[in-house]
Amino acid sequence: MNALKAWILRYQLASLVLLTVLLAVVLPLALDIFRLNLVGKYLTYAFVAIGLVMVWGYGGVLSLGQGVFFGLGGYAMAMLLKLEASDPVSTRIQSTPGIPDFMDWNQITELPAFWVPFKSLPFALAAVIVVPTLLAWIVSFAMFKRRVGGVYFAIITQAVALICTVLIIGQQGYTGGVNGMTDLKTLWGWDTRTDSAKYILYYVCVALLVLSIVLCRFIQTSKLGTLLLAMRDKEDRVRFSGYDVANFKVFTFCLAAALSGIGGALFTLQVGFMSPSFVGIVPSIEMVIYAAVGGRMSLVGAVYGTLLVNAGKTYFSESFPDLWLFLMAGLFIGVTMAFPLGLAGLWESRIVPWWKGRREALRQAAVPAPQAAATRSAAVDTEPAVRGPGLPEGTRRQSA
Repeated sequence: MNALKAWILRYQLASLVLLTVLLAVVLPLALDIFRLNLVGKYLTYAFVAIGLVMVWGYGGVLSLGQGVFFGLGGYAMAMLLKLEASDPVSTRIQSTPGIPDFMDWNQITELPAFWVPFKSLPFALAAVIVVPTLLAWIVSFAMFKRRVGGVYFAIITQAVALICTVLIIGQQGYTGGVNGMTDLKTLWGWDTRTDSAKYILYYVCVALLVLSIVLCRFIQTSKLGTLLLAMRDKEDRVRFSGYDVANFKVFTFCLAAALSGIGGALFTLQVGFMSPSFVGIVPSIEMVIYAAVGGRMSLVGAVYGTLLVNAGKTYFSESFPDLWLFLMAGLFIGVTMAFPLGLAGLWESRIVPWWKGRREALRQAAVPAPQAAATRSAAVDTEPAVRGPGLPEGTRRQSA
């Protein structure tokens, strides 16, 4: 127990413990399965948010195309589930049984070669991480090795998101087009639509999210994390010290892409579909807002920011269907203007000092009056001697 406590204190994971209790205990007891499934969907976006904390908050690289990696991970999982749902018995009414329905609608008579490996669950799970990471490596290596960064890199990631969206929509016969992949029901015969399956998927999502935060926190507290901060603030100085800055940026960007891919796969499992609406520019910018609201330097804060923004989005859209977009815009603008460092910055600058001051006041109030007077007297006696003009060294200056 002492070793666990020391480990938590070393990596500053106390806030993560509170978050885990909230997600794993409080919310499942307080919410019905429908609302809990919504929270599970929100948590899949949190994978993208913590990846942005690493690449933007620590690495100093703003990416406006993280939805691409979220979508690629989601599509990799959706291809596996769609193939399972397209067995010859279920698709016997099609012109070509045994292929996804959208392929049959587009006069494709044979399963494309790049779809065949996704019949294997291990291959699909590997693709969830490898495919987004590979694309991230290609983009980041090409850009960072040429020292392209800042706003130019952000615009390039937006262009990548737009290209991927157009590509997915244009290749309707292979990707499902604008409708995406729907009717995803089972995973190896396991019905993911039942209440018990939703609980299991929710806890799997929470467990993977906690592990991801622990991994990122380990990186932050390591030498690599120190170099990322130094690189963000003084990139030229780090480069002149002999480090290859481009490699650090590539690694961080690939890490964020892998986390986004995991989130996309979990989204597909919990929601039961994947479409290009999660790949474009707009969802990518929303994901940046999650990290900004929570605090781009805080992993746990990014999770809270994701939950807050999505919960507000759901509440406003249900209660004010005609005004919810304006209300969400007001929420974003208000939070970012009032709290530039997000919820985590508010906690550190306001709540923590207030709590420490209150604890100190309670401690002083609990001390008996004679003991408090003795403490104040001891504090006066231990004041350092002050030398003044014409006074010998060590003589205390008397007050008037």
